[in-house]
Amino acid sequence: MALAFVGSAALGEAFAVLNRTVKDVITKTIAFKSILQQLKSTLDVLDPLVKDIQQSNRELGREARKYSNLTGWKHFVRYHYANKLCSLDEALGRFFQIHIPAWGLRNGIEVLRGVNDLCAQMNSAGINGVLPCAVPKPPDFTVGLDVSLKELKMELLKEEVLMLVLTAPGGCGKTTLVKMLCQDEDIKGKYEILFVMVTKTPNLKDIIRRIFRHKGDRVPEFQSDEDAINRLKQLLNRIKQQNPILLILDDVWSGSESLLEKFKFHMTGYKILVTSRTAFPRFSCKYKLEPLRDEDATKLFRHSAILQDGNSYIPDDDTVKKIVKFCGGFPLALEVIGSYLRGESAATWENRMQNWTSGDSILDSVPEDHLLKCLQSSLEFSDKKVKPKYEVIMKECFMDIGSFPEDQRIRVASLIDMWEELYELDEVGTIANLLEISSRNLANLVVTRRDASEVGRYYAEDFVLQHDLLRELAIHQCRQEPIEKTKKLIIDISGNNLPKWWTEQKEQHISSHLLSISTDENFSSSWCKIQPPEVKVLVLNFRTENYTLPEFVEKMEELKVLIVTNYGSFPVELGNFQLLGSAPNLKRIRLEKVSIPSICKTLSASRSLEKISLFMCHIGHAFRNCSIQISDALPNLREINMDYCINLVELPAGIFNIISLKKLNITNCHKLSKLPEGLGKLGNLEVLRLRSCTELLELPESTGSLHNLVVLDISDCLSISKLPKHIGKLCNMKEFHMKGCLALCNQLPPSIMDLEHLKLVVCDEGMAKRWESIIKEFPVHHSGTQIKVAEKDINLKWLRNHF
Repeated sequence: MALAFVGSAALGEAFAVLNRTVKDVITKTIAFKSILQQLKSTLDVLDPLVKDIQQSNRELGREARKYSNLTGWKHFVRYHYANKLCSLDEALGRFFQIHIPAWGLRNGIEVLRGVNDLCAQMNSAGINGVLPCAVPKPPDFTVGLDVSLKELKMELLKEEVLMLVLTAPGGCGKTTLVKMLCQDEDIKGKYEILFVMVTKTPNLKDIIRRIFRHKGDRVPEFQSDEDAINRLKQLLNRIKQQNPILLILDDVWSGSESLLEKFKFHMTGYKILVTSRTAFPRFSCKYKLEPLRDEDATKLFRHSAILQDGNSYIPDDDTVKKIVKFCGGFPLALEVIGSYLRGESAATWENRMQNWTSGDSILDSVPEDHLLKCLQSSLEFSDKKVKPKYEVIMKECFMDIGSFPEDQRIRVASLIDMWEELYELDEVGTIANLLEISSRNLANLVVTRRDASEVGRYYAEDFVLQHDLLRELAIHQCRQEPIEKTKKLIIDISGNNLPKWWTEQKEQHISSHLLSISTDENFSSSWCKIQPPEVKVLVLNFRTENYTLPEFVEKMEELKVLIVTNYGSFPVELGNFQLLGSAPNLKRIRLEKVSIPSICKTLSASRSLEKISLFMCHIGHAFRNCSIQISDALPNLREINMDYCINLVELPAGIFNIISLKKLNITNCHKLSKLPEGLGKLGNLEVLRLRSCTELLELPESTGSLHNLVVLDISDCLSISKLPKHIGKLCNMKEFHMKGCLALCNQLPPSIMDLEHLKLVVCDEGMAKRWESIIKEFPVHHSGTQIKVAEKDINLKWLRNHF
């Protein structure tokens, strides 16, 4: 069965019902005329946008009709529920904000290989409503680029220029300059901008898929690269009928000339801007970005070295000039070194200067080699507030971030799993390290959701970004020891070109605790043998349509963490999964965008697994077809995470026999509609998170049996219409997150007042008023309860950008 698509007519019809009802009520009701007028204004803003939607999913139309009849709008007025009218006005904006990204991002994809479902479009940017080819925001502070911006713009706008190559060494500010260009009124006001990050081993089809998804089109199944290019040309011809096109190919590596040639369509209203460390002699139109002048470099360095309160020590001008000369005008080096010295004493500055400077500029030789040396000096995590042990750990953590491919988002949840086993860091310690690394500009921690939680903070949507040059620095640091002795081994494989040391030795022995292997779309899963007895963390990154776990996994007796990430477009079946049964100490598994066989059958021999995380996975049989009970196969399982698992309709009953389970996080699983009564058997459960399961209708009555539950999160579960009658039996619950539960209509069961240990409720404004009335009525029981209204972020302007 193919994906169902519906034009603007169905959505428009449902929307018209809303609009007509409001108009009718306004003419007949005086008491709430101002509120209704505000509601009408909201609809007026939405009206032209709804008309622009051409291929919205049928489900969206049904949902719009459901909310148009939500207990009847006249019912609200008739019973004087003025506060609900206000909530409804907010709910409309929230509904479109929650649903349109979810459906809009999914609508472009027809899941291949017989999967007839909606696929949440979650490449590196899609989860949080950011489109795949959206232009990133420039940094808040830039200096010295104004002249370059004008010159670049002038070159690009020349009529004869089809492709312009912006070239400079790594860390010189090429991407920052392009981001600034995209904010220029003459550019963003004229062009449809498609911003594509290109990796060291680019995949033509994947780049084109991202462009299709960005435009909300269904992604064709390309038969070949030539077919993909032809389809792209057709798409671009359609786009440029509305606006000229600017295609930005960011961070193109040496050797990619043939790739660039394929994007050169000689058509009017189409330009390409390329950023690269390589000048590409084949292309005549170039702009070379020079390092910052001393004056501008000094400004950037001082900005990076000063604390927010302005109290940081900055030495005399001569010392600063030496540092600026040392950094050679490279913005990345200036920011990293400045951040490193921020807040240090005069003695520390002087000591560092003696170690670093010899009077030579890093430009006196090959720029990037010297830049790496410059950046390497910033890895001394010396801080009087930090114990020596943690200085070492932070440096190790920085190197670990290099385990993931360049230009990809690195999940904070993955780092938590790694660092828990490598360094015994808990979630708080991991975030503290990431904040420190981010503060030194060695990576960028991006928190996508400001969680009000005091107990059950959830990091599934947070990620880390790292400049590719800093990734090179991390890998460079890991390679300071011979292969057989290094404790971190990070391998990037292009095609089937394995490293020499791997092919020359029949069974190379390695003593690494961390092994990371990244392969591209041309890898055939032809693994050579190695002896990895000491590996504790195995990170596998791939892009192929078929992938097989290496056979040496069964020799990893110390393996504790497995992270497998598919960076391709579609879920891929994971071969050799049964080998994990030979890993007796395996504690944590994180799988992204894969289809897997039975977990309990595979891992029944190890019995050590504590945590399973499945992201965008096909998990149809993962917990089924078990010859033994799940609870017997996984007796020590403490945490299950399922996020954006598109084919999850119901949870296997066997999960609810795992009495050791303490955390159950099922988020963004839009087809999950019901939880079994067996949920109440999870007597040790402390966290139950069901965030954004939009089709979930209710919580089972047995929920009240979860006497150890501390955190309950049903945020954005739009369809839950009632809470369990005996929810008040959750005697240890401290946090209740329930924002965006529109179908609840601010109704709470009487037993809610029995939640005597409740410390925090996060909800919408209408529900907050209901809670406040309960607190006033029972002040003794709820005097310590904080009611926090969820932050509103209802900006309808983004709707136009999605369609």
